[in-house]
Amino acid sequence: MARRPPQRRRDGHPLATLCFVGLLVVVTWFASLYVRIARYARVDQAAPADAIAVFGAAQYLGHPSPVYHARLDHAVSLYNKGLAGSIITLGGAADSRTGQSEGSVGRDYLLAQGVPNDHIIAETESVDTQEQVDALADLSAEYHLHSIIAVSDGTHLFRIQALCRHRGLQVFTSPRAPFGTLSTWGQTTRIAHEMLSYTLLKFHLQADWAGQWIDRWEDG
Repeated sequence: MARRPPQRRRDGHPLATLCFVGLLVVVTWFASLYVRIARYARVDQAAPADAIAVFGAAQYLGHPSPVYHARLDHAVSLYNKGLAGSIITLGGAADSRTGQSEGSVGRDYLLAQGVPNDHIIAETESVDTQEQVDALADLSAEYHLHSIIAVSDGTHLFRIQALCRHRGLQVFTSPRAPFGTLSTWGQTTRIAHEMLSYTLLKFHLQADWAGQWIDRWEDG
């Protein structure tokens, strides 16, 4: 009886295997990042500190947008609780019609809420999150601030914490209160925005144009 020749084992194509492994790494990275960003968004770390830093958001004709309004209100609440003696408003994106920046509009809003002028530091030059953190680091050195409460949208805080840690800042993150009803799609979009931003940052791929484009990808 004739013996059958041994069948040759069919191994997967090396390129297909490489693509599969690469896809698995990417999916694992983004799934882990999603969980970490979502966790930061839910946790309020606010504790006694030297200052409260409000990260800028859009302003219209000298008035804070709803997002910025909510951030500033949260900062005032923390200030009134005595958690810090001063508030820093960050953001230099200027309105073409009024020439006012996010930082200056934030300062005016805080003054209207009863925060004394000498308890407010307005930064009016930064144009994105990276520049706001850099400005915050410079102000911390200038005013001898050793700890800061960072106020922004919950989904924004994971990236802020990472950037601040890189600059040697001790930061307690504190998310602004939600307003209205944010759909599941809206929440997912915000987290996707932060995942992309952090990934570009982590792998040193965030060119100036990319950083500014990404920071505009949010409803301000």
